[in-house]
Amino acid sequence: MDRQAGRWGFLTNHARVLLAIARNPDLRLRDLAAACDITERTVQSIVTDLEEAGYVSRERDGRRTRYSLHLDGSLRHPAEAHLPVRELLELLTKH
Repeated sequence: MDRQAGRWGFLTNHARVLLAIARNPDLRLRDLAAACDITERTVQSIVTDLEEAGYVSRERDGRRTRYSLHLDGSLRHPAEAHLPVRELLELLTKH
């Protein structure tokens, strides 16, 4: 199993960032990057993508940014376009 590590994955970086925000909307970009094991620059680009697509909005609170999720939007791939983002996040955040 270890030989396949890093070759491919089930979740995209966009999904990882969205999931990390869902778990803690107060995380800083550097914390999101650490949680997702990607660079801050990549996280910043992904958050911008998610915001432009209407899945996330940002609100400044002093020097911090707080993220809000908009979970009624549909998944982007045509095969899952009938499913709201909410269902994916509920599945991945169940304990």
